[in-house]
Amino acid sequence: MRLMVVGGAGYIGSHTVRQLRAAGHEVVVFDNLSSGHAQALPEGVPLVQADLLDAASVKAALEAHRPDAVIQFAALIEVGESMRAPGRYYRNNVVGSLNLLQGIVETRKVPLVFSSTAAVYGTTDNVPIPENAPLHPESVYGETKLMTENMIHAFHVAHGLPYTILRYFNVCGAAPGGDIGEAHPNKTHLIELACLTALGQREKMMIFGDDYPTPDGTCIRDYIHVQDLADAHVLAVNAMAGGKADAATYNVGLGHGFSVRQVLDAVDAVITEDGLPPLTREIAPRRPGDPPRLVADAHRIVDELGFQPQFTDLKEIVRTAWDWHRKHPHDFER
Repeated sequence: MRLMVVGGAGYIGSHTVRQLRAAGHEVVVFDNLSSGHAQALPEGVPLVQADLLDAASVKAALEAHRPDAVIQFAALIEVGESMRAPGRYYRNNVVGSLNLLQGIVETRKVPLVFSSTAAVYGTTDNVPIPENAPLHPESVYGETKLMTENMIHAFHVAHGLPYTILRYFNVCGAAPGGDIGEAHPNKTHLIELACLTALGQREKMMIFGDDYPTPDGTCIRDYIHVQDLADAHVLAVNAMAGGKADAATYNVGLGHGFSVRQVLDAVDAVITEDGLPPLTREIAPRRPGDPPRLVADAHRIVDELGFQPQFTDLKEIVRTAWDWHRKHPHDFER
């Protein structure tokens, strides 16, 4: 298939481009490079450097490249920033996606795979969380993703647009070999922060709350390796191409979680093998809105698409992230 990957130069997008190419698909990337990196793309992948907020550029790219399906990753993703600058998030995430949807139905009306998030669920008592759990996002970021999900469904009803929505849990890790990995301008993810702390870019690791009702008192999250997540997109594209999915929503996670302490212990195990000292840790008060457990019920994507994560060992997941950060301590800048 010929695929357009919007936001394909970003962290998850670049890994997905690689897996799509390995599966034999032809790929073109549409990205404004505001947080993505052209260096993350495989050689020979065409890059349309443009913005979803420019509706004419969106439509022109769809008409020029005539994709058989579109994968939409492009979004602002920082929860805290979304609460401080809601207008920026609604404009970028919602209006940008609306321009893409409108462009698709006005040109090709091809299937869409959309990058969503477990943040649409908000705090919930469901453990694990199924796809039919109540949707109560507690951040502007989560709200923009839910609004986009609702728009996609509306375009499906009105225009017959086929879609698959993938709700990610905690994405982590890097490509084996360490040539591409997580390179966000704002560093907020636990494993990434731990690796940067090991490299001396941060003084210590903060543990926000050690009195949660969990086995070791720290929060538990479902960590899905970025390459497994990329493979989920390949499965989604193939399923829609084969007529197996017309309007589907899937959680993407391991179906079980690891605590903050378990993650930091795994980082310590990896870095000490390379001769570095264990991380310095400090206990801090709980952060508002941090639920004790967030774990995916991932049975649907396993049963319907045959999803089988390959990275299930926490230390192996951490090792891939560490290999990337050790080789690229300042992301793609040497």
